[in-house]
Amino acid sequence: MNHLPQAWGRPRDDIYGAYNHSYLQTTGPKQNTTSPIVTGTSVLAVKFKDGVVIAADNLASYGSLARFTDVKRLRPFNSTTIIGVGGDVSDMQYLDRMLNALDVTENYGSPGHALNAKNLHTYLAKVMYKRRSDVNPLWNAILVAGLDGEDKPFLSSVDLLGTTFSSPTLATGYGAHLSQPLLRKLVDDESQVPQVTREAAVDAIKECMKVLFYRDARSLDKYSIAVVTKEGGVELKENEQLEGQSWAFAETIRGYGAQTS
Repeated sequence: MNHLPQAWGRPRDDIYGAYNHSYLQTTGPKQNTTSPIVTGTSVLAVKFKDGVVIAADNLASYGSLARFTDVKRLRPFNSTTIIGVGGDVSDMQYLDRMLNALDVTENYGSPGHALNAKNLHTYLAKVMYKRRSDVNPLWNAILVAGLDGEDKPFLSSVDLLGTTFSSPTLATGYGAHLSQPLLRKLVDDESQVPQVTREAAVDAIKECMKVLFYRDARSLDKYSIAVVTKEGGVELKENEQLEGQSWAFAETIRGYGAQTS
């Protein structure tokens, strides 16, 4: 008797004869993702005079359910580059495996010539545009932060269409609406980057993460934050907690819940 799991619940071949597989449909239409299910929200980043600060919370939402609370969405690539990924988590995991393979190939095949942040951003832009052209996009918004070939701060984004954009401050998801105005108060254009200190950049990012936790229903108060500099490389902290929260403003909100007047 066949005790293999794939035979469980099927008639025995020695009594009823072999199963006729011709009744099974072995081919079907090609199926691509049209609506992500498990997603991550905003990724924020800002340049300062010596490098870049980037942050993202650790929540992956199953629809509107805050389901997975320990999903790290900041992925270091090498000692000068880190990426932050918002959007579909399964596509993020695919990108992570792809970049791990790229890192191994580069380390074995090109000794002494590491990819910098600008190189990696160009690579990801080509990947995202190719998948978009195949009508099978990776449903992600990506920030690439680090140092370019001249060891200058680099920050740029790429979305599911392969569209790229660079700025001293960037944010994906809901953060593009709530955090960008706050970050632009710190640094509005490239000419102001040399005046921004590391401490000011980190404080601004932490304040934005707090605002997002107040206002974004898909955010969490536990987050990851990384600082990329030439001297320190990628300094990543993955289990930071928001501090100094104050919900006093909620008392003045009217129009829903128990407060209707």
